[in-house]
Amino acid sequence: MELKDIIDLKAFPIGNTDFRAACKKEFNETGVFVMPGFVQKGAIDTIRDEGIANKDKVFKSTKQHNVYLTPKDERFTDDHARNRLVTSSKGCITDDLMPQGSPLRQLYDAPVFRSFLCDVLGEDAMHQYADPLSSINLHFAEKGEELGWHFDNSSFAITLMVQAPEKGGKFEYVNAVRDADLGEMGFEKVNEILDGKAPVEIVEADAGTLVFFRGRNSIHRVAPNEGDLTRILAVLAYNAEPGVELSEAARMTFYGRLS
Repeated sequence: MELKDIIDLKAFPIGNTDFRAACKKEFNETGVFVMPGFVQKGAIDTIRDEGIANKDKVFKSTKQHNVYLTPKDERFTDDHARNRLVTSSKGCITDDLMPQGSPLRQLYDAPVFRSFLCDVLGEDAMHQYADPLSSINLHFAEKGEELGWHFDNSSFAITLMVQAPEKGGKFEYVNAVRDADLGEMGFEKVNEILDGKAPVEIVEADAGTLVFFRGRNSIHRVAPNEGDLTRILAVLAYNAEPGVELSEAARMTFYGRLS
């Protein structure tokens, strides 16, 4: 496929300076930027079919973790926000198992797309991971599976909805819950969110929707999939510096292997 067959360039002229500036402005103001229909139907159908064809290669995992994605802190009780546990359960196809000619890989590698990301995200460059597993991931969430509340370690995330669930499975977030750089962890607010007492924002995303999100200080989750249709989401992961690998511990946790 050519890039024009993958991206709706009429609705999203990613090479245009003014368009980039408008995207950057909205992203900086809200911490989230949603582009419905960014990837065209023919391309998204191909990506979905590739994922389903390789479903036997999915690595399934169910983990309990705190929202900070850190080991237990013995200074706090188990029911303290710092140590309260949530559950994440999902399946994943890693970069090395993605077809070389996939539209998803074409999108990830396209120089104009990387340049667009740099401008919107305020980065000088976008590099793939040095390890063979982490750059492109396809996540599968079956009925009852979810991604528990958490903060990201990275400053931004880029996702593409490949197949939306019939019910449930929504992306939910609360902005500015903590300030990681100042060491303010937002314990009181975290407790409210985990107890279901705080209002949350919800991102509606149909197949083909590209989402930018800043999750370092904004807590977020994917609610349980309540339908029979598998939720399929592509995660496009880049680094500002070349040669970065996901740690071996993280690779074993997320993928069950190192290479």
